[in-house]
Amino acid sequence: MTKQVVFTDAAPAAVGPYSQAIIASGGKTVFLSGQIGLEPATGELVSENFEGQVRQAFANLEAVVKEAGANLGDIVKLTLFLTDLSRFASANAIMAELIPQPFPARSTIGVASLPKGAQFEVEAILNF
Repeated sequence: MTKQVVFTDAAPAAVGPYSQAIIASGGKTVFLSGQIGLEPATGELVSENFEGQVRQAFANLEAVVKEAGANLGDIVKLTLFLTDLSRFASANAIMAELIPQPFPARSTIGVASLPKGAQFEVEAILNF
């Protein structure tokens, strides 16, 4: 699979660790369901701490990605859901640490609530 970053000055530049668009060619496409910060063994939130939930959600996402036969570098689109958009910078920093460049395309959505009282959810599309 090859990923080509799309960038144009005719649209706003990315405001974080993501690309305006990604062209993915070849391979297979996998649509991953959203992951929240649940511990797999207990099914309970890892903590009330936002950053802890973000890290666990990405760990859960990575486990599904690996089971699909891919890696985090194969993500072409991410969608982040936050119950508090004031924590956007924190989610950005963790994502930039965990997701390799070139960064995938991404949307971030503020939501009123998430399952089990989670503060963060992430879903992805892979192409590899």
